Amino acid sequence: MSRKIKLIWDFRGPASAKTAEHHEIHLKEYIVIEKLPLNITGFEIYDEMYAIAFMVVTDENMIQVRDALKPHRGELYID
Repeated sequence: MSRKIKLIWDFRGPASAKTAEHHEIHLKEYIVIEKLPLNITGFEIYDEMYAIAFMVVTDENMIQVRDALKPHRGELYID
C-alpha cells in the first residue's frame, strides 16, 4: 500500500479562514478533473489570522499535484 501525503497551503491575515475555505473548493475540483484516487480535502482555522487548506494524495500522484498546484508544504498523512 502506498503512503498518503497531506499537501498543505497556508493562509495568513484577516481573510485567511475564508480563503482556505474557498481554496478547498478548487482542490475538490482538481481531484475530479484529474481523476485522483483519493478524495480527502479540508480546511482548518487556527485563529483569526491563520488557516490552512489541504488535500491528501498518494505517493504516485504527489509529484504531479505538487508541480501543478504548488503547495507550501507536505507531511505524511495517518488515517
